[in-house]
Amino acid sequence: MSELDVHIPSAFDPFADANSVDSAAGTKEYVHVRVQQRNGRKCLTTVQGLKKQYSYSKILKDLKKEFCCNGTVVQDPELGQVIQLQGDQRKNVSTFLIQAGIVKKENIKLHGF
Repeated sequence: MSELDVHIPSAFDPFADANSVDSAAGTKEYVHVRVQQRNGRKCLTTVQGLKKQYSYSKILKDLKKEFCCNGTVVQDPELGQVIQLQGDQRKNVSTFLIQAGIVKKENIKLHGF
């Protein structure tokens, strides 16, 4: 049976490309902006990888006011602090972070469909 090693695809993992060993995610400080499908047409945008020197609550407050959406900061044991926003806000968040001078354009990775 060892000749027939078949890889059966499992459920879609939006964080798979960030966790892969061959990706360059560990060599540079990237900010990952992802979208996750909730139920029906509802989406959730997550922002991870911001430097710890920034106040996540103040960034979240500005994002919520700018895009008229709700959001929260979640503490994850593996990923650290993650900002969650309602809706598909990937483009908006990336342009906001660049214009505010928080992240350079080449350090942002957009993920999702």
